[in-house]
Amino acid sequence: MGEVVNLRQARKQKARIEKERLAGENRALHGRSKAERERDRLTSGRTEKFMDGHRREKPGDPDRH
Repeated sequence: MGEVVNLRQARKQKARIEKERLAGENRALHGRSKAERERDRLTSGRTEKFMDGHRREKPGDPDRH
């Protein structure tokens, strides 16, 4: 005969594993130092300014149709 499995314990174990997986994803996504966040903010700001400066039509340009 097969092994007897307590479904309540199996359900709790599955929830623990899922919770740990989600925590790992969050650590990878949000677990950055202040210096890393500042570097990314500056890089994205520089990129946006570069792209805005190279547009053919400027936003708010009165000659734009």
